[in-house]
Amino acid sequence: MTRPEPTPAPRYRPWLIWTAGFLAFPLAGLAGTAVVGRVDSPVAALVGGAVAGLGIGLGQTLASRGRLDIRRWVPATGIGMGLGLLLGAVVVGYRTSLSDLALLGALTGAVLGPAQSLALPRGTRSRWVWAAALPALWALGWTTTTLGGISVDEQFTVFGAYGAITFSALSGLLLLRLLPERPAAGSPPAAATVPARA
Repeated sequence: MTRPEPTPAPRYRPWLIWTAGFLAFPLAGLAGTAVVGRVDSPVAALVGGAVAGLGIGLGQTLASRGRLDIRRWVPATGIGMGLGLLLGAVVVGYRTSLSDLALLGALTGAVLGPAQSLALPRGTRSRWVWAAALPALWALGWTTTTLGGISVDEQFTVFGAYGAITFSALSGLLLLRLLPERPAAGSPPAAATVPARA
């Protein structure tokens, strides 16, 4: 009697879980603000961005359900976001208009994207696409937050919940296309090939 095949999990479930990980953004932002206050100086941008980045990286690792290596992804996100927020905040002069925050987001993503792309697991397809997409997605996160009426003049370390859910939903679609396929549960390991004898 043959055992029934296990029912595969819906393909959209990993995306839903990744999108739900948007909750890490406001929590990480609160942590960054608790440490440095407003992002109104180079030190505040660097340290606050790094603290928020570590929290976001941890949340994304948990939301990936083991597909991202916590030992690589969390430090890469902390370092990339700290340096990226420093660059963006200095370039825009710590201003918080819509255009300034969109530019700040793009510059943050321009540093964070390559840092995270290097931390993606082996077998990731076209990891450079992740690096190229992050500036636009991070700018969109700040734009959505600003248009949502959030008091961005308080100079937060990261965009709020509106931007976070937008970023997480879109980045999740991209990430799941890039990451290597997981073997189906219960599938036997691939058999080693034995060279045929002449």
